[in-house]
Amino acid sequence: MKIVETRLKDVKLIEAAVHGDHRGFFIESYNQELFVQQGIPHLFVQDNHSLSAEAGVLRGLHYQLNPKAQTKLVRVTAGAIYDVVVDIRAGSPTYGHWQGFILSASNKRQLLVPRGFAHGFCTLVPNCEVQYKVDELYSPEHDRGIAWNDPLLAIDWPATNPILSDKDRGHPPLSAAEKNFYYGG
Repeated sequence: MKIVETRLKDVKLIEAAVHGDHRGFFIESYNQELFVQQGIPHLFVQDNHSLSAEAGVLRGLHYQLNPKAQTKLVRVTAGAIYDVVVDIRAGSPTYGHWQGFILSASNKRQLLVPRGFAHGFCTLVPNCEVQYKVDELYSPEHDRGIAWNDPLLAIDWPATNPILSDKDRGHPPLSAAEKNFYYGG
């Protein structure tokens, strides 16, 4: 397993060892002991799986407030997505900064999205399946979001007219979003 540090502290790109031959491939997508050895001590308690039928489906930007904040370990098992994280930790030197990553079934990369980051993705092809682990259960009363098209964030999404849920259409900009994350804490 290879851990790639990103421009945003604590966000990590994970490249699993791929064992392939004429039959296909095998990867160990998660091994708690190996992750702890690599400095990723999170204990994941819930797995989620989404299917987006069309290219241009945008889900996000989502997060949960403390004390129910979630670290996510995201991977794509069918198709390809443009995955975005936004630092929403007050006092962070990268507060309000974002970074995007291509995750796909073919590159087999995973993204660790720590607490204190909003997360979203846009599908690049039809029939994308995204699976992710979280280290805290879903809590509707702590569920929050940020507008995908916040002009101050200026995220360079691959779709100009994405397919959104009603919920994702109504998120406020970062400046008006409820947040309770602090850098270093």
